[in-house]
Amino acid sequence: MTDTILANARLVLPDEVIHGHLVLRDGRIAEIGQGAALPPGALDCDGDLVMPGLVELHTDNLERHMEPRPGVDWPHASAIIAHDAELASVGITTVFDALRVGSVVTENNAGYGEYARALADEILDLRAKGALRISHFLHLRAEICSQTLPEEMAKFGPHDRVGIVSLMDHTPGERQFRDITKLRDYVIGKKGLSEAEFQSHVADQQALRARVGVAHEAAAVAHARRYGAVLASHDDTTAPQVAVSAGHGCHFAEFPTTVEAAQACRDHGIKVMMGAPNLIRGGSHSGNVAAADLARADLLDILSSDYVPSGLLSAALMLGDLWGNMARAVATVTAAPAAAVDLADRGRLAPGARADV
Repeated sequence: MTDTILANARLVLPDEVIHGHLVLRDGRIAEIGQGAALPPGALDCDGDLVMPGLVELHTDNLERHMEPRPGVDWPHASAIIAHDAELASVGITTVFDALRVGSVVTENNAGYGEYARALADEILDLRAKGALRISHFLHLRAEICSQTLPEEMAKFGPHDRVGIVSLMDHTPGERQFRDITKLRDYVIGKKGLSEAEFQSHVADQQALRARVGVAHEAAAVAHARRYGAVLASHDDTTAPQVAVSAGHGCHFAEFPTTVEAAQACRDHGIKVMMGAPNLIRGGSHSGNVAAADLARADLLDILSSDYVPSGLLSAALMLGDLWGNMARAVATVTAAPAAAVDLADRGRLAPGARADV
């Protein structure tokens, strides 16, 4: 195949930014050179940044394409292809599509049904047909406070490209929704519940967690090991919660809600992931710890676009300004997330790595 040469570029390497050129051959990085020279046939980047393709571990973006308006179920193939194209357009070259497993089927107004297995089949089928631009893996969000978690997880196996299982606990009064008033705003706004219906929902969820929480958490950990997936915790709030996550072998923590939890993650060797929207907006929409505060305290390792794909690159550049170190900042959206999920072939500009740039 013909080489692709990107020259006169600021190359964001794992530990530094250099002025140089990059040779791409047969889907791999073949050569990295330093200096301002333009080799024959090279594309002149005119001093632009060239960095590894971004690695996204947690995004809800597909849901927005599937349900562009409340109650509208958009054709799934079209939604998946549009989601894939949007990610590619903002520099994301590897994505772990987040799918909820675990449903609540007995609540008329606040319940939610199963969808992950069928949607995973559609994603994997489009991937097999070569219809997608970027590399897709699955991220199963295991909802501990649900009625059907073990049954839904049993439908997946090692062949399904499940790279991450995150342990989710949205029990009212816990973790992300420790402040019930924030949960009220979210649930009433999304579901249109009355105050009485909301209070009934809270009581039902708390009782459900008391009945099945321990068993469901153990089942989620066991299934993750069966798949060969990496475990992640979600919304850790206290040091004891982090200790439990460490005991499960979690590689990274999604969106710890307090400085206490983030520091405990660091103490246990668990990488801390925060949302790019939190950093860009200057704070959490749920009233939890600000990503910028963790960055200043050296407690931030990985960024996720969460619900705004374009935010991933923007947030990394903001971190570069905050830290005064662009290579370190770009690593939070490239090398660090790749390492967290054991992908050694991407996330860095280095000879032999995938030509995802």
